[in-house]
Amino acid sequence: MSDLVAKEAETFPDLALRDVIALAKPGILIFSLLTAAGAMSLAPGTIEPSIWVPLFLGTGAIVASANSLNMYLEREIDCLMSRTRTRPLPAGRMQPIVALVFGLVMLAIAMPILTFAVNPLTGLCGAVAFVSYVMIYTPLKQRTTIATIIGSLPGAMPALMGWTAVTGRIDAGGLVIFGVLFFWQIPHFHAITLFRAKEYSRAGFKVLPVEGNAAMTRVAIVLYSAIQIQLSLMLYPLGVAGMVYTVVAAVLGISYFGYALVGLRRGGPKWAKKFFLFSLVYIPVLFIVMVLDGV
Repeated sequence: MSDLVAKEAETFPDLALRDVIALAKPGILIFSLLTAAGAMSLAPGTIEPSIWVPLFLGTGAIVASANSLNMYLEREIDCLMSRTRTRPLPAGRMQPIVALVFGLVMLAIAMPILTFAVNPLTGLCGAVAFVSYVMIYTPLKQRTTIATIIGSLPGAMPALMGWTAVTGRIDAGGLVIFGVLFFWQIPHFHAITLFRAKEYSRAGFKVLPVEGNAAMTRVAIVLYSAIQIQLSLMLYPLGVAGMVYTVVAAVLGISYFGYALVGLRRGGPKWAKKFFLFSLVYIPVLFIVMVLDGV
């Protein structure tokens, strides 16, 4: 018996650490840093460690804060969905106060770094991302399907933060990169709600497949994907990205849009899941090419 207690005592700190890390949603955090790096690499200007180090630290902290507070606010709803019920709070491995304190501490760290160590405009973008995600998007998810569009704003903001960190301004190039990420998120999210529609309905989320129908959702996926791909190709004529990026973006975009079109005729849950997985590959590759193009 004493050996069992000792073994549990040894493993508990590791489990606790993993759960604290899980509050930040590491996958989303890393993805946010990648999109910030892509925009920063293409932005006109010199990228010094005095810029990118505080940008990454501040962006990581603000994303961790928003994600942790989102988990805190949705801890009871997360119990109703298979993809979220194993998170620390709904699984009962962590007290809600831990997520609340962690989120507020990360916010207190992020804002001074972004505002004073980077620049005030980047700090403002970070604040907009936090407020729109935690205070607007999160409560609206159970009230209106428009929440999907609103939620794309904070998701795309790290890219704009990467641009403003270098340039200190918002202009066409930064807005186009922001738009690429903004319009990508909508079909990406619609796809997951298509093959998990029952779960979203059970949780009370107002998503298009539940409030509308599957056919309407597939049309929306095609339309938003078309806008996003056109924006991704605008970076070359704007003089922001080079030919290598443009060729890769065109090949990826044609493949991505082609598979979106497939769903118009025979887009069942299997297609939606494959399209969702395709989107998870498509956009990171696009932003990695941005980073390489800007080096």
